[in-house]
Amino acid sequence: MIDPRTAALLVIDMQNGFIDPQSALCVQGAAATVPACSRALVQARALGMPVFHVVRSYAEDGSDVEAVRHDRWAQGGKPVSGACANPHTMDEPRALAPQPGDRIIVKPRFSAFFNTSLDSVLRRLGVTTVVLIGTTTPNCIRTSCFDALSLDYNVAVIEDCTSSRTPAVQTANIEDMAHIGAQVITCAAFCEQGLDDLRDVTGEVENFVRSVAAAQIARNEDGAWSVREAETRPRRCQHGEAGDRGESR
Repeated sequence: MIDPRTAALLVIDMQNGFIDPQSALCVQGAAATVPACSRALVQARALGMPVFHVVRSYAEDGSDVEAVRHDRWAQGGKPVSGACANPHTMDEPRALAPQPGDRIIVKPRFSAFFNTSLDSVLRRLGVTTVVLIGTTTPNCIRTSCFDALSLDYNVAVIEDCTSSRTPAVQTANIEDMAHIGAQVITCAAFCEQGLDDLRDVTGEVENFVRSVAAAQIARNEDGAWSVREAETRPRRCQHGEAGDRGESR
């Protein structure tokens, strides 16, 4: 069981530039997940979880676009930037739009953690669990998942709130994340039970490490006490014993 107050919902790249079928960067399955993502957002806010919208905002000249994506971006009308003829490609759909109290993190690459302030902000808020929704599963969700696990966060992925270009890609990447340690749940389970059924793996490990350290300290203190006790015991006089033996001859 995880306390929702120590968890944050990360909404990753759910922008029109990745959802609109007319966009060169559209992820095929993303639009269909908007209703589920909206329900997850409502539940997270009801639970008091901090909400982070992790988004892209490319430079108009394309100087910060990934090299592997640059051609498609430039030839496709420069979506998710101020240079795009469609002024809404950087926006999220109305159902997912930020609300007062939500935080916005602009990321320069796939992972929500790469070259952003996300980790430091989460730690200041006392967050130890991140719940991931958004697109695309093999890129931004997966890299954010692996970085969060590397930083020792609990990670939950709401499977039907994520999307890929094909069902096969979606299934393979969800299985990989589950295998490495992410806890995969459905939107229905999240809306009905919150985080009650999730393991606090990070907390379990911290408690174990602390118990081992405490036991080691106790052993060290016991050993030090034994040494001090031995040092303060009365010692028999070796010279007196030798003299006694000499006088008896």
